[in-house]
Amino acid sequence: MTDVFYEPEPGVKVLVHQQHPGGNPRGELILVHGLEGSGRSGYARSMAAAALEAGFVTHRYNMRGCGDSPWHPKANYHSGQTGDLLHVAQERKRVSGLPIYAVGYSLGGNVVLKLAGELGDRARDLLDGVAAVSTPIDLAASVDQLIRPRNFLYHRRFLARLKERVRRRHHMAPELFTLEHLPKVRNIYDFDDYYTARLFDFGTADNYYRTQSSNQFLESIRIAALLVQAKDDPLVPFSSYDHPALRNNPHLRLVAVEHGGHLGFLSRRRPRFWLDALLVGWLDEIGNKAPAAIVALK
Repeated sequence: MTDVFYEPEPGVKVLVHQQHPGGNPRGELILVHGLEGSGRSGYARSMAAAALEAGFVTHRYNMRGCGDSPWHPKANYHSGQTGDLLHVAQERKRVSGLPIYAVGYSLGGNVVLKLAGELGDRARDLLDGVAAVSTPIDLAASVDQLIRPRNFLYHRRFLARLKERVRRRHHMAPELFTLEHLPKVRNIYDFDDYYTARLFDFGTADNYYRTQSSNQFLESIRIAALLVQAKDDPLVPFSSYDHPALRNNPHLRLVAVEHGGHLGFLSRRRPRFWLDALLVGWLDEIGNKAPAAIVALK
């Protein structure tokens, strides 16, 4: 494994864990983690292993300030921050010229879909496909779901990590990460309203969710896009996927399963972790430009 640093803007560096399968690779795969995750998250490591075996160079991408990416006053991320991923994909395309794919998990799925939609037709010159797993395509709906009592454990963990991030960075940039609002932050919505929205000039959490949700970009996607979603995901209401683009845009494919929770996707039969095999099958399909059997789900 090689650690590579990319500099999307002066002074800001993001770390990418790069691995090469040897021989002549078939393409390059960028893996994008979820909220408060990193390139070392289990789902990213698992998929990297499967992709390497299938002949792909893998890049486990760390968002700004996540994992071992170095900190900088501007090294902060949000759910719709696509510029850094665009920079990494452009650099990889320039260096290798190979087909480039991106797979995002949870919040990372929102990022890859939003990027593909923002680029529209231009995406064809850069990306051969994107996939999004357990993705909150409607950020407001997912935050509302997350703060419900039944998701107390998920919510408490995420909120504690976000608050701790503010406390750590207060010592580095007290003017950006003030502590005065922390006592008022009772849930993720409050955090986004007091911190995320203000840090990135969205104004309010509601405007942040409205402008950064990938659902408004789905109609504009012009490359192969796979969305994998469990109907019982406790953090992403499946009603979010009743979206006209998923019926009208031929570039989108939704694979919806009854059970899988949030980034779970276990089977009672082998292979137990079928998500990686599903994604590799999808890569085979769009790489060969011919249908593959990728929907034989458990």
